[in-house]
Amino acid sequence: MQGKDNASAQLVSLEYDRGTIVVKGLTHEIPPLKWDPRTRCLRALAYKYFEVKKSLELLGLKIQDNVLSPVKGSIGVALLKSLRSYQEEAVEAWMKAGKRGIIVLPTGTGKTLIAIKIIALLNEPTMVIVPTLELLEQWRLEISKSLNVNVGIVGGGFRELSFVTVSTYNSAYIHAEDLGDKFKLLVFDEVHHLAGENFRQIALLSAAPYRLGLTATFEREDGKHVDLLDLVGDVVYRKSVYEMKSKHLADFDLVRIYVELTDEERRKFEYLYSMYKDFLERKNWRLKSLQDFKRLIMMSGLSREARRALIAWRNARLLILNSVSKLEILRDLLRIHQNDRILIFTELNKVVKKISKMLLIPEITYKTNLNERAMVMELFKKGIYKAVVTSKVLEEGIDVPDANVAIVLSGTASRRSFIQRLGRILRPMPGKKALLYEVVVKGTPEVVISRRRRKGLVGS
Repeated sequence: MQGKDNASAQLVSLEYDRGTIVVKGLTHEIPPLKWDPRTRCLRALAYKYFEVKKSLELLGLKIQDNVLSPVKGSIGVALLKSLRSYQEEAVEAWMKAGKRGIIVLPTGTGKTLIAIKIIALLNEPTMVIVPTLELLEQWRLEISKSLNVNVGIVGGGFRELSFVTVSTYNSAYIHAEDLGDKFKLLVFDEVHHLAGENFRQIALLSAAPYRLGLTATFEREDGKHVDLLDLVGDVVYRKSVYEMKSKHLADFDLVRIYVELTDEERRKFEYLYSMYKDFLERKNWRLKSLQDFKRLIMMSGLSREARRALIAWRNARLLILNSVSKLEILRDLLRIHQNDRILIFTELNKVVKKISKMLLIPEITYKTNLNERAMVMELFKKGIYKAVVTSKVLEEGIDVPDANVAIVLSGTASRRSFIQRLGRILRPMPGKKALLYEVVVKGTPEVVISRRRRKGLVGS
């Protein structure tokens, strides 16, 4: 059919329907279109919009395109900040890649400014998707100030669409079918979240042709980051922490402090951990990945023996996290750095509360309401609070430029989490030297965990 005069070409129509592209006027399947017997038409997920259109054009078909119904408007007189050379390089790389792709840069290197420059250059209806309400507010303020537009909000009880709109991942997922034809550019902040089973629907059900992913930590422990290459695009620009150190980020040192369990703690740990290891050996299991561990959790629901092993592992882990020696080291470090701004990270909220109560340090967990969290961070920035203890909620997006010391009392082997914790203290300030301590219990799995998560700094 290719080469037919356009006036005599067969007419097909493209429409958006609840997260899918519907093609009418054609009955035979062509990739990526599939026949839908319920509605007697061809259909594909909305993110395949331009692939569908290209396939139809190659057949020489005349296309009536009714897919996008974008939010009306335009950007006013933009008041953009000057970009650094690497930021300009990132913008250029994304544009050359067909206005799709992922930019990987460490925390504190101005990924938001890169995105705002791209939004201004395209001047197309845009939705920015972020993981938290705090980040939603940060993006809203920065976009309003830089682009001279009224910014729409989807999240936190609001659903107001504007030419540039900011949404949380949760809200964008809930309303994905309704939002899928409203924007031409999607910006995914902390894009690694998009690979989750639910959040990926935001990308799958959208016909937006232009897509930008931003993250400091592209790789996921479950390997699902590879799906982002299809949902958003290739990694088009990347710099590691060490490449940016002392140039565009604060200089930093990493210090690993080893501590010992008490004799009583050691006896309990060895008893519990041997119970766990003995079970794995009897079953000839080697837990090499998160999926392997999930298999053990599933089995614990069917087998008493597996459940006892899992409980033993959990109690051994709690014993390490609550080690007396860790708390003693923490006291020493707080004395040494009494004039610094300190972020204390631990894995469990129970330990956060214990430290907060024992040492009278303000805490922030996922249970801390937004007003209290904002108040604590404001007092921390002003220097009234010298330290804050937290679990995971401060790992992403919170701007704390004065923080210069991080103490990691516990954590998983996640390279992403480690890079994000380090990133909290790397925002540049004149003369700043950041310091991250890892407190690790000798003779326990924490030693291997610490080594694994540090590898992310080299490959990030």
